[in-house]
Amino acid sequence: MTECAEKSCEIADVQNSADTRRIAINKVGIKDIRHPVRVKDRSDGEQHTIATFNMYVNLPHNFKGTHMSRFVEILNNHEKEISVNSFNEMLTEMADRLEAESGHIEMKFPYFITKKAPISGVQSLLDYEITLTGEIHNGKSTMYIKAVVPVTSLCPCSKKISNRGAHNQRSHVTVQVRTSGFVWIEEIIELVEKQASCELFGLLKRTDEKYVTERAYDNPKFVEDMVRDVAAVLNKDKRYSAYVVESENFESIHNHSAYAMIERDKLKQE
Repeated sequence: MTECAEKSCEIADVQNSADTRRIAINKVGIKDIRHPVRVKDRSDGEQHTIATFNMYVNLPHNFKGTHMSRFVEILNNHEKEISVNSFNEMLTEMADRLEAESGHIEMKFPYFITKKAPISGVQSLLDYEITLTGEIHNGKSTMYIKAVVPVTSLCPCSKKISNRGAHNQRSHVTVQVRTSGFVWIEEIIELVEKQASCELFGLLKRTDEKYVTERAYDNPKFVEDMVRDVAAVLNKDKRYSAYVVESENFESIHNHSAYAMIERDKLKQE
């Protein structure tokens, strides 16, 4: 037996040692770690998918480093597949185990919805990028849901000045909301799709293609119209206490995008 083993030598904890620079760190942790998750699905009850996690805490000026391994332990110590409920619990556990005043977790994952084509009724899957964000500060947590919704937008100006047709493009409308009650992911997606020139589908027959082309032509929207129309619906729904709405149109006649954004915190304006 070695002398170190006989004396039960301890391994040095460098991260926990003192730092003399007196500069606190706002966020420190791990990025882009993947883990299976379970998400409530309005149609099928539950959906299994893979999420990418970012996990951070603050670090006071007097500590040299944080314990990176504990972030991974928190992920793996939970159930095999993390649910939205355990995500919130994980936020509190992370702050407690790392003895941090504040913490931040992002969980981004693809979410699939079965959609029916508008005329033929043929079914197909369409994927959406969803991000759950949790923040905790001095024991108080806040949750956000973000959805990136691809849609079609058709230019009102192009329609007005052209004798034949109008230019249209695929757009991404991104909505991040803070909720005061339960909201289905599908509700946020449908809210956005109803305000677009036309929604997207994974599979279309010729009769469907005719419908979506004419639907977009009859419902032209500027990028400004998209964010205003979505914001107007969010303003009326008391379940949404704060939101950020962004629209990016990937222009078909330009080599740049058109962009608009509206941000509102209802609680601060009351």
